[in-house]
Amino acid sequence: MPVPIRRLVVALTLCCALVAGATACGGSEKNSTKDTAAAQAVPAGDSPSPTTSAEKRKFAKTRFVVDAGLAAGATYQWIVKPWKAGKFKKGAKGRKTALVKAALAGAFAYNRLKAAQKNAKADPALSKALQPLSSGIESLKNLPSKLRKGDENAASSFNDVIGGVKDAGKSAGAPVKDQVPSASQLSKG
Repeated sequence: MPVPIRRLVVALTLCCALVAGATACGGSEKNSTKDTAAAQAVPAGDSPSPTTSAEKRKFAKTRFVVDAGLAAGATYQWIVKPWKAGKFKKGAKGRKTALVKAALAGAFAYNRLKAAQKNAKADPALSKALQPLSSGIESLKNLPSKLRKGDENAASSFNDVIGGVKDAGKSAGAPVKDQVPSASQLSKG
């Protein structure tokens, strides 16, 4: 009897991961057209500054530090440590579990990095410091598929982007420290 229960738990976990990933990555065309219309309406300047009401946020630096810290903690705990231990290699014991955890942590970290990036736009110094990292943050979407394929550089690139965000925060006067998120924070995204 323990084997079917184990399969049920694995199936339930995978279903939850897929549902969480689908809802975190989903969007509607209405929102995207509003975002493009807003981006076209705001003229580009020499230095980024919070000019629209959407960009003016209270406690922008604090929110940036919290979001980036949670992303860094999740990345280190469930992606970098297992990667260094060799858990993502084909045939490794606990590989499937490590991959599921890494996929959830990757989705969570991507979500928090996007939130940190949004908060950084409200602070001119953070906005300037984080601007070069935008493409790196966008490239993190493909982490789960890269890990499944056995790409050795996937976890390293995630770690490099997190390091870049930490350095950008430090240079703008908002040092980021790793904060390992709780299970409830991971499930909320």
